[in-house]
Amino acid sequence: MKKKLVTILLIIILIVVSYLQCTHKQAINGLDSIAAVYDNKENDDQEDETEAGEIYNNPEPPLPPTRAEVVTRALITSYPDVIEDIDFINDDWAILMRGTWYHYANGRMLPETEIANTGNYRSVSFYDYPKELPPWVYPTPEETARYSAWSSAGGSAVSSRRSNFFLDTLWQAGNQTETESRLIRFNFLGRQIRVHQRLREKLLLIEAEIREAAALETEIQTFINTIGSIESYGWRNIAVTDSRSYHSYGLALDILPRSYGGRQTYWLWTSQSGMHWWNIPYSQRYHPPDTVTKIFESYGFIWGGKWQQYDTMHYEYRPEILILNGFTVIGLND
Repeated sequence: MKKKLVTILLIIILIVVSYLQCTHKQAINGLDSIAAVYDNKENDDQEDETEAGEIYNNPEPPLPPTRAEVVTRALITSYPDVIEDIDFINDDWAILMRGTWYHYANGRMLPETEIANTGNYRSVSFYDYPKELPPWVYPTPEETARYSAWSSAGGSAVSSRRSNFFLDTLWQAGNQTETESRLIRFNFLGRQIRVHQRLREKLLLIEAEIREAAALETEIQTFINTIGSIESYGWRNIAVTDSRSYHSYGLALDILPRSYGGRQTYWLWTSQSGMHWWNIPYSQRYHPPDTVTKIFESYGFIWGGKWQQYDTMHYEYRPEILILNGFTVIGLND
């Protein structure tokens, strides 16, 4: 009987031990599962943080600057001694010049008092200007029709005049009397000219470089020797428009040769002679030597020979146009 009881006790002990072992294993598996869930969550949280960090460290690229901002920055670069500041004011870029803010206003450069009259003016014109004269191509039929209609209308398809507020203030040349008080006379390439006093040093440097180049290039010496006249200041509007010419600010030169050799130099004169100015290839136009033009450009002057309505004798001080188109301009702080 005793032996039987011992056997039964041993069986019960084995059953209990076996049960406890199973329970312990399940408990360990349960803890492992909880740990795995926690680890997965921690990994997910780390991934979320990583993604958030990537988004933070790699934000959307900024929008490119607007045309208004690009132009105002070119202006302050071109005239740092006159333009005091630029800022974004009332949803538009503006420049501070001689104590007055001038708003971009779609290129019109208007003081705040004229913003309500924006429609009465056209742009000051901040245009594309190529570094090299583009290859000549004959106009398409559509372009020919447009140029013909434009010429038939008198060469001016724009009824409004350019806003002069910006230029008048920039050059302190609001009327004829004030403008002429800013002019100076001196000799340039052997001819007397009359220009805005702020251009004198630039033009003397241009002449020095042209004469230096002439010692190396016969074409340039011939250009100098055959100059007939140089037209500079003149109180007038741009031909066939109601807008002041840059000549009327003392900012432009027309270098005319003694003879054009049968070539064309100015679209309007070509048109007045009965020819279609838009069909005149470069080979039939009078061009100064390319080196001369590049010297002028390096000091802030654009050449009218690169305009669609060509004016190949014409140089005009517009450093902001050159800055806008990637040129390097010398002496802007002078």
